[in-house]
Amino acid sequence: MEQARFRIVGGTDINPPDRTLPTAEDVLREARRRLAAGDNDPHRLRALANGRPVPSATRYRMMQIEFVASTLSALRPIPADFADDRYWPGG
Repeated sequence: MEQARFRIVGGTDINPPDRTLPTAEDVLREARRRLAAGDNDPHRLRALANGRPVPSATRYRMMQIEFVASTLSALRPIPADFADDRYWPGG
C-alpha cells in the first residue's frame, strides 16, 4: 500500500497568528469601557432629562478619554499596549 504524500503550501495556515495588531475598534471599545467604569452615564442622562449640566470635572475627564481614543486609533500601528493606564487620564 502506498503512503499519501502531503506538501505544506505557504500562506494557507488555518490558524491565525498568535498576536494580532489592535484596531481602532479595539481602542474605542477600551474608551467606552473606561467611560462606563467612570460612572458618567448618570450625569449624561440627567443632562438629557432635565437640562442640568454635567459637572465640569466629569465633562473634562470624558473629553480627555475621547481625545486619547481618537489619537490612539489614528496611530499606525496602534501600540499593542494601548489599554495601559499610562495612555489614559488618571482617575
